[in-house]
Amino acid sequence: MLLASLSFAVMGGFAKTVSEVLPPVEVTFFRNVFGVALVGFTIYKSPLKQIGGKPILLLFRGTMGFVALLAYFYIIAYIPLGEAVTYNKTSPIFVAIFAYLFLNEKLGKGAILAIIIGFTGIVLIAQPQGGTFDKYDILGIFSGVGAALAYTSIRELRTYYDTRAIVMSFMGVGTVAPVLLMLSSPHVNPPSALDFMFAEFVMPEGIIWLYVVIMGLSATVSQVLMTKAYELTKAGIVGTISYSNIVFALIIGIALGDPIPNFWTFLGISLVISSGLLVAFSKEKV
Repeated sequence: MLLASLSFAVMGGFAKTVSEVLPPVEVTFFRNVFGVALVGFTIYKSPLKQIGGKPILLLFRGTMGFVALLAYFYIIAYIPLGEAVTYNKTSPIFVAIFAYLFLNEKLGKGAILAIIIGFTGIVLIAQPQGGTFDKYDILGIFSGVGAALAYTSIRELRTYYDTRAIVMSFMGVGTVAPVLLMLSSPHVNPPSALDFMFAEFVMPEGIIWLYVVIMGLSATVSQVLMTKAYELTKAGIVGTISYSNIVFALIIGIALGDPIPNFWTFLGISLVISSGLLVAFSKEKV
């Protein structure tokens, strides 16, 4: 899981770099297309073993995962990498809420405390001016919410589908949808709230091709290592270690020129990490 977290942070670093040249929807495409090729090859070599029957939920999982990732790639071009990753890592807080609302899972005192701490951390990171969040903070929070909805749906989907089919639903939508959005971009005039979803294709040049390849490969490696980690030990332990991702992202972001977080931002990041650990520990006790 440590290696998966490092690989994910490396992906974020290269994504931040290529985002200076390529639009977020195109970055999302390149992030997923390598995974589609790899997972598609494994399915070809070893056919899926599943009962199926939940295509709408499978599509929902893929769509929410894609939109959350698109929002994430948009904000890393404008805010420090460590903060963007922290927003994305708020997903366990929202998973606890959605599992309570939709899956009738218990919400213990520890989980409620974690949610309060997590939202406090979000506010400290965003530091809203005049009591309002800006566009980047809202999309950052949405990247956590969207990921949480995708993760929550997996709890139902894993009963019906092969794990590779669930992964492919995310990467498949994340490959096809960006192509459609880029093709339709010249013909639409989206509202400002949705402009991050549309852009015309920009052909990468020179060293950017290398960065794109490394980004796609590191994302795929991270996915494989994370899946293996969850197979080998308890989810609570793996989930705890996964927060090292934020530390790696902070270091890589600063190396790329991000400012060192001020006291309140650092406190907010610490609170989000603490809330995620509390959620993990409360699940372990249950």
